[in-house]
Amino acid sequence: MGKIIAIANQKGGVGKTTTAINLGGCFGVLEYKTLIVDADPQANATSGVGLDPKNTKNIYDCLINGTNPIDLIIKTENPNLDILPSHIDLVGAEMEMIDLPNREYMLKSALEKVKDKYDFIIIDCSPSLGLITVNALTAADSVMIPVQCEYFALEGLGKLLNTIKIIQSRLNQNLEIEGIVLTMYDTRLRLANQVVDEVKTHFQELVFDTVIHRNTKLGEAPSFGETIIMHDAASKGSINYLNFAREILQKNNVTKIGNDIKKIELDNEL
Repeated sequence: MGKIIAIANQKGGVGKTTTAINLGGCFGVLEYKTLIVDADPQANATSGVGLDPKNTKNIYDCLINGTNPIDLIIKTENPNLDILPSHIDLVGAEMEMIDLPNREYMLKSALEKVKDKYDFIIIDCSPSLGLITVNALTAADSVMIPVQCEYFALEGLGKLLNTIKIIQSRLNQNLEIEGIVLTMYDTRLRLANQVVDEVKTHFQELVFDTVIHRNTKLGEAPSFGETIIMHDAASKGSINYLNFAREILQKNNVTKIGNDIKKIELDNEL
């Protein structure tokens, strides 16, 4: 059975989609069968792996029409990486789901049909705490929270953690916090170091050791429809996400014969 990780933060621009795509790509390269579930109506994860959201069947059909996700999943160019695409139609799904009796469990029900086919399922959530995000947290085994190394880093984080507590108490008692990952770190900025210190002081062991640096190649890769590991495996962004994937594997005590879990040293420790 695959582990389902929701990547959530109601604050936009913190690196949710970048993390979903590139973490999935690195898991794939490390020979772990991975599925990205694009649960954001903006469909950036879908286009970020080289698909046109307008021309693909998508997660809307799963949630509203009951289509088996097996019929909608598409293989990407990245080894061992598949995606369940999204579409702007997903905006209307919340309105259509609002009166359904099991509205919070629609995504969970869909993913149960494919969970045993993957080692990891990564859900890219929208920048909101709406019904689709609630569905993602209800379906997930754990939630990962990207936090950017900028001035308003902790803004709204308390509200997200409160939502997670509500989900844990009412809808998904098994939901855990996978951890907080610091993104968009710029070594040249004193403010970035202050944010890192503040987040680590507040959340301590919840914060991953790996920090994702600002990197031109990370921003460039989606325009080519590629994960960073396929676009430029030698880039700092690629090595950051490869280290991050390995840290998650170690945290979950996951190993595969032939996979070297040694950390690549690239000034990744602060």
